[in-house]
Amino acid sequence: MASTGSETGRDGLDANGPGAGRRVLIVVENLPVPFDRRVWSEATTLVAAGYSVSVICPTGKGYEAPYELIDGVHVYRHKLREEGETGLMQYIREYGSALWSELRLAHRVRRERGVDVLHGCNPPDLIFLIAWTLRPFGIRYLFDHHDICPELYETKFGKRGLLWRAMVLFEWLNFRTASVSIATNDSYADIARNRGGKAPGDVFVVRSGPKIDNMRIQEPKPELRRGAKHLIGYVGVIGQQEGLDLLVEAAEHLTGPMGRGDVHFGIVGDGPQRSEIEDLVRERGLERFFTFTGRAPNDVLLDMLNTADICVNPDRATPMNDLSTMNKILEYMALKKPVVQFDLREGRISAGESSLYAKKNDPVDFAEKIVELLDDPEARERMGEMGHRRIVETLSWEHSIPPLLAAYERIFTKMGRAVRAPSHRQVSAATGSGSD
Repeated sequence: MASTGSETGRDGLDANGPGAGRRVLIVVENLPVPFDRRVWSEATTLVAAGYSVSVICPTGKGYEAPYELIDGVHVYRHKLREEGETGLMQYIREYGSALWSELRLAHRVRRERGVDVLHGCNPPDLIFLIAWTLRPFGIRYLFDHHDICPELYETKFGKRGLLWRAMVLFEWLNFRTASVSIATNDSYADIARNRGGKAPGDVFVVRSGPKIDNMRIQEPKPELRRGAKHLIGYVGVIGQQEGLDLLVEAAEHLTGPMGRGDVHFGIVGDGPQRSEIEDLVRERGLERFFTFTGRAPNDVLLDMLNTADICVNPDRATPMNDLSTMNKILEYMALKKPVVQFDLREGRISAGESSLYAKKNDPVDFAEKIVELLDDPEARERMGEMGHRRIVETLSWEHSIPPLLAAYERIFTKMGRAVRAPSHRQVSAATGSGSD
């Protein structure tokens, strides 16, 4: 994917698109690009519309180069401390180190390539500090609200207190600093308007829908079942809020009291609790029922999910997860997979009738919902088709292009630089995100 080609003329709309002459710097901390699917979709969509786009992100496995030009996007990477799971001071050191690297690189990009808009993706809610240092140069801030950090902090540390109140203040300062904000769903948009005090006309919902062309439906690979009749798939981060410990408990009930030895769990992903979850699997004597791939390339992910009979989202019920859209659910749906998850507000909004919903944080009910689908292949097929139809008709990335471009048109209009936006179909064609 890496390229040293020219910045313009590669994507069909560069030279004459509305973004011609407009320079964007995207800052994201928690994942490298292009691994971060949402940020990469945003960046390549903007390039297709003619914007000059740079991204600052951390390094990661397979993404170690400090600089690359990929598909017209200038990618600058920095080292990142491991996620702070063991205490407050490690949490502060993690974000402090990242903020310093982002600040240094942001001013490097400003000098070398120029910046008109800083597009900040949380967490953490500290990127407004970088925006403050860039504002004297005429650079405006667009806040991309990925996570509700006060609720994330409460989930991580199990309390509120002084630092929680600081998180609420940081979130408000982020919204206050931003000329425009974009939200991943309507729940986050409500937070922007109510808790963040943003005017409704400055808030845009840009969902993290998958690109249909990237989620290829293909033949299963039976060897991934490890001799079992059924494969249960999971893709995503392995952290505290993702609830993999609850999935292990569900697996224990499934293979023990429920007597279902005909299942295998394929876990694609990595995160701060991966070693703990693998230890838990061994402690419960469940090793033969689990495969952990770690962070894997897209072909491994697609092989596992296409082979799976059911896909699961064990995200535990927390205030944050209840209001958050989980990308993995949308990816399951794009591949026509029925889903089992706990009963969370945005989970229901995303999946609708393509999912079964277990009682909140109840691994026994989760196991029972899995068995209900395992024993009803017609329901699995019907739910998979319904989920895929929802993606194609309303939730794929193609449907997020118009509000993304509208958000950028809004911020440049507020800067006195309005230009008519292109048809989103033009940009869809240029980014390869058309529906099938």
